[in-house]
Amino acid sequence: MARTRLYRGGVLEAEDFPLEEISEHLSDPSAVVWADLCHAPAAELELVAGELDLHGLAVEDAVSARQRPKLDRYATHLFIAAYGVALDRATGRIGVDEVLAFVTSQALVTVRPADGFDVDAVVERWDASPDLAKHGVAFLLHGLLDVVVDSHFATVQGLDDEIEDLENLLFDERPHSSEVQRRSFELRKSLVLARRVVLPMREVVNSLLRRDLQVVDDAMAPYYQDVYDHVLRATEWTESLRDLVATILETNLTIQGNRLNGIMKKVTSWAAIIAVPTAVTGFYGQNVPYPGFGHASGFWTSLLVMVGLSGGLYAVFKRRDWL
Repeated sequence: MARTRLYRGGVLEAEDFPLEEISEHLSDPSAVVWADLCHAPAAELELVAGELDLHGLAVEDAVSARQRPKLDRYATHLFIAAYGVALDRATGRIGVDEVLAFVTSQALVTVRPADGFDVDAVVERWDASPDLAKHGVAFLLHGLLDVVVDSHFATVQGLDDEIEDLENLLFDERPHSSEVQRRSFELRKSLVLARRVVLPMREVVNSLLRRDLQVVDDAMAPYYQDVYDHVLRATEWTESLRDLVATILETNLTIQGNRLNGIMKKVTSWAAIIAVPTAVTGFYGQNVPYPGFGHASGFWTSLLVMVGLSGGLYAVFKRRDWL
């Protein structure tokens, strides 16, 4: 069922009225209407398009899923495509929920292909600032964009926390190479997806601030500027996190190489120590007479040589941190 709201003179006057009454309400210049269509059938969307005289191409984009974030300008209205995002901390993946908006001088129509986007948060944002309702569509659109951009900011902040945990795991005394690689790959995919939906919003909000669109008045301009600042921060944060994940992958490979070098040093050192007894016993295992042959002194001499040389090598390697 479509959700609707009617503001008249900056005051909320009615809710959940039929879509057929939109044009009737908009005959009053002081009236502003919001309609939300979730899982809307084509007939319902065409009804709203007829009530508001929406362009056919914009309606076609609203029916087609997965539009890129954008702002299209038509003669009588604007069409905005955006995405709300949310981070799953367990998997490190983000979910995206598309929200489309038709913006006219007196109406805001949101179209949601799925119910993942939290439109109740938008309504709460409107109800929290009733004194701004007098600014009409600019007020409604600001609430929508503010919720969308806040979801971007919260998701990027969550990704930052996940990457910080990954850094702690990277320098743990126990090696977690496979987990670090898997987690880094998941976070990198999430950041690529986040960049696709966050970065274009900079152009969308910046275009709305242009005076020739006549959407944002002087009173609402600071609020849109605040949203734009959040978009810039989220964009820059996303770019820096991508570089950080790449650095973590490179650091993980470096740490693996250093650990392998340390292992090789230890294995080589122990092999050198073990080679001494092997050499001594091999010498004394000759089948020809030698000093001490057939006497107990030969045994004790060989034992002292093995222990002395092995102990000397162990001390040298330990001092050089090879063991």
